[in-house]
Amino acid sequence: MKRVIVCMKPVPDPKTWDRLKMDPVTKTLIRQGIPSVVNPLDKHAVEAALEVKDLFGAEVVLLSMAPLDTRPVLREVLAMGADRAVLLTDKAFAGSDTLATARILTQGIRNIGDFDLVMCGNFTLDGSTAQVPSQVAELLDVPNVMHVCDMDISNTNRLLLTQKIEQGFIKLEAEPPLLLSFTKEANKPRYISFMEILAAEKRDIHIWDNAFLKIDETLIGLEGSPTQMADLLLQTKKRKGVQIIGKPEDIARELADKIHQLGII
Repeated sequence: MKRVIVCMKPVPDPKTWDRLKMDPVTKTLIRQGIPSVVNPLDKHAVEAALEVKDLFGAEVVLLSMAPLDTRPVLREVLAMGADRAVLLTDKAFAGSDTLATARILTQGIRNIGDFDLVMCGNFTLDGSTAQVPSQVAELLDVPNVMHVCDMDISNTNRLLLTQKIEQGFIKLEAEPPLLLSFTKEANKPRYISFMEILAAEKRDIHIWDNAFLKIDETLIGLEGSPTQMADLLLQTKKRKGVQIIGKPEDIARELADKIHQLGII
């Protein structure tokens, strides 16, 4: 295997989700001023790609569609050991739903060139649709295996994969080229040293806009998106501190009563 392309996405830092708002006109998330982090499952896809690199010497290329200010996030993943990174960014891409995003990523992959494997995280934190990997595979016309929780790459011609499903697991074999999307059980992303982080700061990131990709703008962005977010509902957790004062036996009795009232026991 000579080349693995990893589709990765910078997502809003979960610590700041209480600040997320939706544009009332475009029905898209307003990300300005919200810090980004690597989508957690994408790190498992990168680790899987690096395992292929370690065994076969394959080139690992990171591919991301995101704003320019997310370059530090890509450099963090470069520090893991990827060979190069490509950032697809253009105002024309704004507001893209999963299908429009898949079209953009697919064109990016085609411009990178021949590949053996495309790898993704199973889903992203900000959307959680898990649609993009399958859509990219369809557009590339390659087989797609979702929910990969284990991968054996000891054979250069066939991959032994374990797919996690609701009822258990499926063991299967697949031949490149294909697209795989990984769960958190697939592997443990490698540790990044401080020196690797410093070295990644000096690495170039290739920037490709739509003038380079030449995608019909009626197929991307808001215009090219057949689906739209209807509303944004953020889950909130409220805590109420209760202090019980008294003798130990009285405290124990009152605590037991409150636990019983809450239906815990």
